[in-house]
Amino acid sequence: MAFDGLFTKAIVSELQQLKTGRISKIHQPNSQEIIFQIRANNKNHKLLVSLHPSFSRLQLTEEVLTNPPEPPLFCMVLRKQLEGGMITSIEQHENDRIVNISVQARNELGDQIERKLVIEIMGRHSNLILLDASRDMIIDSMKHLPPSVNSYRTVLPGQPYIPAPPQDKLDPFEVTETEFNTLVGALHEPKDIVKQFAGFSPLTAAELLYRVKQNEPSFTIWREFLNSFHVDTMKPTVVENDKKTLFSAIELTHTEGTTQTFSTLGDLLDKVYFARAERERVKSQAIDLERWLSNEIAKLENKTKKLQKEEETAQDLDTLKLYGELLTANSYKLHKGDKEVTVENYYEQGTTVTIPLDPRKSPIDNAQRFFSRYAKAKTALIRIAEQLEKTKDDIEYFEMVKQQVYQASPIDIEEIRQELIELGFMRARRSKKKAKLKKPKPEAFISSTGIPISVGKNNKQNDYLTFKLAARDHIWLHTKDIPGSHVVIHDTDPDAQTIEEAAALSAYFSKARESSSVPVDYTGIRHVKKPSGAKPGFVIYFEQKTVFVTPDEDLVRKLRK
Repeated sequence: MAFDGLFTKAIVSELQQLKTGRISKIHQPNSQEIIFQIRANNKNHKLLVSLHPSFSRLQLTEEVLTNPPEPPLFCMVLRKQLEGGMITSIEQHENDRIVNISVQARNELGDQIERKLVIEIMGRHSNLILLDASRDMIIDSMKHLPPSVNSYRTVLPGQPYIPAPPQDKLDPFEVTETEFNTLVGALHEPKDIVKQFAGFSPLTAAELLYRVKQNEPSFTIWREFLNSFHVDTMKPTVVENDKKTLFSAIELTHTEGTTQTFSTLGDLLDKVYFARAERERVKSQAIDLERWLSNEIAKLENKTKKLQKEEETAQDLDTLKLYGELLTANSYKLHKGDKEVTVENYYEQGTTVTIPLDPRKSPIDNAQRFFSRYAKAKTALIRIAEQLEKTKDDIEYFEMVKQQVYQASPIDIEEIRQELIELGFMRARRSKKKAKLKKPKPEAFISSTGIPISVGKNNKQNDYLTFKLAARDHIWLHTKDIPGSHVVIHDTDPDAQTIEEAAALSAYFSKARESSSVPVDYTGIRHVKKPSGAKPGFVIYFEQKTVFVTPDEDLVRKLRK
């Protein structure tokens, strides 16, 4: 990863298209992210600010984030201060990972006010601070830093704004040719560049050294390298190798691996971060649900082992029946007080059987005791078989739900919770407000040939999509013998490409996401049935055909509506 000062410079260059744009809406999907909707140059843009400790960034995005029913307090402060305001400047602070966005807005009385957003992209120390630009006074911030937490500066409403501590490094853009010629002889390793100049990460420094070594070290190469971090000359690149993902605003020539280029930095960052950030968002909301599902699966697996032991014990029912019949047939030979008896087994000629007896009971009572145990064992076997089948179904169901949680969006999590509550597996959370029942909303996609495709992300969505939203002559898809989503092509006779793309979506939204050549069945909706009493999401289908596809995250992003 390389969200360093130079990458920030490239981002700021890309964001210049937002100048003179107006902030129309502000949303805060969660505690770490803010979305600014900006209308600029007759186009709507979404500016994402993320303060996630691992995924902190500033970017334009095309992705859709789910907003909470009630906006957080900081979001309301931003709306009051900035909505309707015009962006007058977007600048980087001293080649550091700090961006200042100046906004000209109006207060409740209609008076013009100057506000400034300070975005500090610094990993776990990242922050978003709103200032009264006329006084450099803090109005509010996403993270409050009292003196007890930060001795260098206080970040609290009403306090003067103090920038983050300077790095005491040279600004590479202000280095003269004379200074460069003096320093270049000491730049042997990436760490030498990182130590001397502001804005360089080890990755960017390694790329510069590689380019310098390919040519005669010169100030011209130095300047060309720095100037390549501009919207007109940059080449957003992602390189994947050895399970690592490297990205840069420019081409990476010193590394080997699978290379992918993008038209914008926003597209690059969506590719690198969005899926992982989405998973983190879901994980923060569903950590208790995942733990609960894991515990329930573990309990059911232990129950299965106990039932199997009981089944083994009950398997000797034939022996119990044999003892009862042999005792009854030979009762005239037996006497009360005998502890055991050896009799001929007339079921197997020439063999004998030794039967243990209760000396306190008569021969007939001993026979009845074995018949009674036989009847109980027979009933137990039926009960155990039923319990094993139910336990197996519950494990399969919870495994499917667990897979859905892993791939869910934040809004899907609440639907999954509601489903578990309705089935009696979980207790409803106490809430003063009565939750409004909403229609499930499967995710929408469009095939390359323009045909609508829907994907159910949980069992409620699956059932709604298959049995209510889709028409009987539409095409239904599901991974073969693998837990996954219901997928519907909203067309009666889709082309082969659409079927293949829908199958790829089915494979991606299944337990086989990380696999290749995944089998996906498809058939008409009319051939999909729900068994009586089946849990949500369970169906049977017939007259299907099968295609083999490999899940592709890039295709999912491309088809997402």
